[in-house]
Amino acid sequence: MESNVVPTATQWRKSSYSGDEGGQCVEIAELPSSPTLLIRDSKNPAGPHLTLGPAAFVCFLGWASTASE
Repeated sequence: MESNVVPTATQWRKSSYSGDEGGQCVEIAELPSSPTLLIRDSKNPAGPHLTLGPAAFVCFLGWASTASE
């Protein structure tokens, strides 16, 4: 069973895909021990996060770029 705990040394950064208008920002982090990417809502850093592999992250970006159209 995989742990859903994010290591305390995880470096989060604002996604370059987030808008500059505020309110809809996401942060992403890469886990150094694996090719795993984490995504969270910047307004709720202690809240839940998505854990995605590289292929799933590419699909997520494709979906996110068309979801607001």
